[in-house]
Amino acid sequence: MGRRRKQVVKIVRKTLPELYLCPRCGKNTVKATVNKARERAVVICSSCGLNSSFKASPNMKEVDAYCRFVDGYYGEGTVEEV
Repeated sequence: MGRRRKQVVKIVRKTLPELYLCPRCGKNTVKATVNKARERAVVICSSCGLNSSFKASPNMKEVDAYCRFVDGYYGEGTVEEV
């Protein structure tokens, strides 16, 4: 009689998305980029053309720039339009 083999548990690691949901057109076409050298964040929707650029902190990630962009779109924050 043999013994049973141990079951291998695979750990699935989730990654952050590269494209986000646009608040104006509702499509998944918003791209956020953060330039740490210039301390600027640029968020652009490739479908409807909605864009924004604002000052970024040194530890800001793309998802943080997107959240700030959405807050500015709905009027909860101040985002400068380009």
